[in-house]
Amino acid sequence: MSRPYDEAYDTDGEPRPHYAELLGALGDPASLDAEVRRRLSARGVAFGADPAAVDPVPRILTEPEWSGLQAGIDQRLRALDALVADVYGDGRAYEAGVLDRAQVESSPHYEPLMRDAHPRRWISFAGLDVIRCEDGRFRVIEDQLRMPSGIAYAVAARETLRELLAVEPPQRDLSLVFGELALALRDAAPAAVDEPRTAILSEGPSAAPFWEHSRLARELCAPLVTLADLEHRDGRVVAWIDGRPRGVDVIYLRTGEDRFRHDDGSPTAMGEALLGPAAAGRLAVVNAPGSGIADDKLVHGRVNELIRFHLGEDPILPSVPSRVVGPEDEFDDLVVKPRGEMGGEGVVIWRDADAETRERVRARIAAEPGGWIGQQLVRLSVHPTVVDGRLEPRQIDLRPYALVSDDGVRVPPVAMSRVAFEHGSMVVNSGRGGGAKDTWLPGLY
Repeated sequence: MSRPYDEAYDTDGEPRPHYAELLGALGDPASLDAEVRRRLSARGVAFGADPAAVDPVPRILTEPEWSGLQAGIDQRLRALDALVADVYGDGRAYEAGVLDRAQVESSPHYEPLMRDAHPRRWISFAGLDVIRCEDGRFRVIEDQLRMPSGIAYAVAARETLRELLAVEPPQRDLSLVFGELALALRDAAPAAVDEPRTAILSEGPSAAPFWEHSRLARELCAPLVTLADLEHRDGRVVAWIDGRPRGVDVIYLRTGEDRFRHDDGSPTAMGEALLGPAAAGRLAVVNAPGSGIADDKLVHGRVNELIRFHLGEDPILPSVPSRVVGPEDEFDDLVVKPRGEMGGEGVVIWRDADAETRERVRARIAAEPGGWIGQQLVRLSVHPTVVDGRLEPRQIDLRPYALVSDDGVRVPPVAMSRVAFEHGSMVVNSGRGGGAKDTWLPGLY
């Protein structure tokens, strides 16, 4: 494979123009890293039992890079929203041969109860996983529509670093994004509701990202509830809040369990609580039940064609190629993934896997026909990162966010770059040892 793209240094080892000032003003990386860790710990910014892992060297994108990404994200969101509406409506993509009905309806996130349902909005909030490939171009490695996480950590990273660096970021305050998220949630409410009440559904303090749930609850003025707090009354969802039952119009999902049905078709506890009212139009769920088909990893491999079909446009921000795999396939140049999981669960970079892992995964693929995809192995770009007190290149991806309201798709200047701290690793997920970087995007809020 060719060398990965270096975000901060050109091929001669010189800082790229938009990084020169920052790199020249970093000072002692070890001291900076220690102070960031101290401040995050003091503020209680945590993932699980540990302080959130935030590398102190920000990532910077230029105006042409960011404007191109915004256009590509806007396009993908419009196409994915059209896809979900079509799958649960007329099924035109099936008739045109763009999608296979049996493949889509075998997704663990396909929800038959939502057939012919008409939620006010299928998708309100998304966070794409974008990588820069060896050729310098951006591509989407996964579409995260079920419960994209990290936006509060992105804000916290900026709040922590803005007082420590000698160079000013383009925006000092990213917390305005919470107001935009609140508007998107409000706009998702059933049309007949004038003053919708929003609640955030969490598993409670046991959840690894509970700090983020708590921050979102404060910023959105939305109470945190668990499934145990919910009940049905007259076809509506009622939540027990501060000892009193209150009707809820919008549920913002922030749980680790993202499925509404078990493999046998029976509803999960979340499905029992939310599916009926959502299908009947009495409750908005963000994102709507069944919209998870749009980030199914098998469907992801068809998004380029779906953009052309639904929008009549060429993809601005294409997907990394992928295909369904079987147990006898050759996987040497692939990343093998279960189609319905999220958070890096079950992902295997085949070239790095040992014999025992390969045997176990092949057995699972054989037992779950159509349930696994192989995605082209692409080296993530690298970025200077503090490791053992010094700067070293580490692989990163980018998670920008998109909000959908009555005004259309909005891609705010807020994103989180995720970093793999281990040398050579491409695993950037926080649940698997990765961390975050503040990400500087051009323009004003």
